[in-house]
Amino acid sequence: MEQLQAAPQEPNRQRQHQKAGPRRLLKRTLFIFIGAILMAIGIEIFLVPNSIMDGGIVGVSIILSSITGIKIGLFLFLLNIPFFFLGYKQIGKTFALSTIFGITVLAIFSTFLHPVAAFTSDILLASVFGGIVLGAGVGTVIRYGGSLDGTEILAILINKRLPFSVGEIVMFFNVFIFLWGGFVFGWDRAMYSVLAYFVAFKTIDVVIQGLDESKSAWIISDQYKEIGEAIIARLGRGVTYLDGEGAYTGEDKKVIFCVITRLEEAKLKSIVEDLDEGAFLAVADIAEVRGGRFKKKDIH
Repeated sequence: MEQLQAAPQEPNRQRQHQKAGPRRLLKRTLFIFIGAILMAIGIEIFLVPNSIMDGGIVGVSIILSSITGIKIGLFLFLLNIPFFFLGYKQIGKTFALSTIFGITVLAIFSTFLHPVAAFTSDILLASVFGGIVLGAGVGTVIRYGGSLDGTEILAILINKRLPFSVGEIVMFFNVFIFLWGGFVFGWDRAMYSVLAYFVAFKTIDVVIQGLDESKSAWIISDQYKEIGEAIIARLGRGVTYLDGEGAYTGEDKKVIFCVITRLEEAKLKSIVEDLDEGAFLAVADIAEVRGGRFKKKDIH
């Protein structure tokens, strides 16, 4: 009986652990490589020459490099190594290997770029463009399954033991790092560092989510067919009808689900209001859309 029960589970286990194909693996490796180089450029060509920090392990590495005179690449590698093992246990083998590869590339290129002169000595320009380049690098690596800073991995581990969110723990770490940097580099540089961190944070979001941000729309209306047909005809988007039930009334309801771009949101609202002013409409951001029939049809 035990063998009969275990047999059907084997294909599922194989599906869960399928290896990425050569093309997918090459693509991931290439973009993690590019992301790590971009981060090295942001650190060594913009931030470090102007005594500007980033948050997390990068910030700690910049401070320690300034105090000891040892190149930042060594600190970037050594301080991130423990998080390789944490990432392996918490997130998985693929993430851990992608992370160690990205960190190695980052450390090597940070060392090579260290003698290169800064692109600008203007502190504001260095903060803004350093944040953009660094954020683009980090976002690219995260998008393709790796990490270049172990702070969030540590925060995930601490989050399981303390009543604080991952974001709150990361923020606490960074406040401590920027205060420490204020004593080392001066408080004006610490404030510029906060600016660079904010720019990098926003750039990471753009790289991960993309500029063409998608949105999901949920519509509940008695005129669901008319609204659905209008969305198909006037927006060129497919819709899905879902069965729902009102918890208060117990009435059966049809729910329209569709995915649109942010540029189409106003037109969607106009369609719904024209056909049913009392319709329930909820719109939410979506980080990524794959598969299905999201591709827009021509509107005639």
